Amino acid sequence: MTEDEDDLPRPKPRRLPPLLLDRLSVEELREYIGELREEITRVEADIGRKQQQRSAADAFFRKG
Repeated sequence: MTEDEDDLPRPKPRRLPPLLLDRLSVEELREYIGELREEITRVEADIGRKQQQRSAADAFFRKG
């Protein structure tokens, strides 16, 4: 590795392995999209919960 390569940002690891789509039917692909949407909804709900907790903590410590 050269010095220039060391300075480049490293790619973030993928959390979900890429699914081989070539062998899936249209219906299987639609089901997969549904699964992904459910996961997105779950993650967004967790983000909202964590933001509320953070806001509550910020408000508590600002009063002091």
